[in-house]
Amino acid sequence: MSDNSSGVPERMEDPEPPPGLAGHESPSFLERLFGRSNGELDDHLENGRAELGPAFRESSPAELAMVANILRMRDLRVEDVMIPRADIEAVAEDTPLSDVIGTFARASLSRLPVYRQTLDDPIGFVHLKDVALNYGFGATTEEFRLSELIRTALFVPPSMPIAALLQKMQGERVHMALVIDEFGGVDGLITIEDLVEQIVGDIEDEHDIDVAEPWVREADGVYLVSARADIREFEEAEGVHLLPEGWEEEVDTLGGLVFKLANHVPARGEVIQHADGHEFEVVDADARKIKRLRVSINQPLTAAPMASDQAAE
Repeated sequence: MSDNSSGVPERMEDPEPPPGLAGHESPSFLERLFGRSNGELDDHLENGRAELGPAFRESSPAELAMVANILRMRDLRVEDVMIPRADIEAVAEDTPLSDVIGTFARASLSRLPVYRQTLDDPIGFVHLKDVALNYGFGATTEEFRLSELIRTALFVPPSMPIAALLQKMQGERVHMALVIDEFGGVDGLITIEDLVEQIVGDIEDEHDIDVAEPWVREADGVYLVSARADIREFEEAEGVHLLPEGWEEEVDTLGGLVFKLANHVPARGEVIQHADGHEFEVVDADARKIKRLRVSINQPLTAAPMASDQAAE
C-alpha cells in the first residue's frame, strides 16, 4: 500500500482479478468451494434437501445452516462485520514494553495494530508471540524496540466483499486488516477469525470471557444495560418504545440512542432525559464511548382502585 503526501493510506480499491483471468469473469468464492455457480446453489436450496445431491441428502440442520451462511456472504461487505473504530485496541510505535504487555493482557488479544501519532496513521500490527519470544522467557535484550516487531497489515475499503477479503488474507497469510475510509482514516478492524465466524458461527477459545446478559432488571422499570444492547430487542422484550420517529435508520443500540440524545459522549454519572420521561444514567464510560447504562422507564400512572365502599355499591 502506498502513502499519500498527508501520510495516511490512500483509499483502497477492490482487488483486481488474479493474473491469468484478465478478460474473463473470475469464479466466485462459492463456485470454487462447491464447484457450482451461485445460481445453481440457490436453485438447489430452494428445491429442497433432496435436490442438493448425495452429499447433502442427509444433511443436519447445522450443515445446512453453514451452507446458508456461505451463500449469505455474497451480500456482506467488510463494513457489515468489522470491529468499529471505537472498540479497536492499539498501541503507538513508541509505547514502552510494560504498556504493550499491559494492553495485551487487558484486551486478551494476540495481535494489536500499531500507529505513529494517531490511529489514522497505522503502520502494521504486533503479535504477542513476537513480544514474548524477543523480550520474555529470560531474554537478555536490554532495549525494547517495538518498530522491529511490526508486521504488515492489510488495508481494505469498507465496501470490499468479505469473501474476497477472506481469499486475500489466505493468499497473503495476513490475519488482520484495517478498514480505511475515503479520507484515509481508520474506520474499523477485521480479522480472519471474524470472517470464518460468518460461516461456522462464534469461535470461542479458553481465553474468551463469557458475555453477560445485555440487560438486567434491577427493579420495576429499572434496568442495568450494556450500551451495545440492541435497542429493538430491548423495546420488544420490555414493552417500551424508545426510538423517536425518524431515528430508526440511525440508531441500533441503547448507547447510540443516548449518544444521539445528548449530542456528545456523556460522562460517567451523567443523566440523559428522554422526551417521554425515561432516564438514562451513564454508569460506565470513557472519553470515546458509553459502556453501561441504568435505564429508568417512565411508567404511566394507572387509575387508582375504587374504594371498597364504592365497589360494594
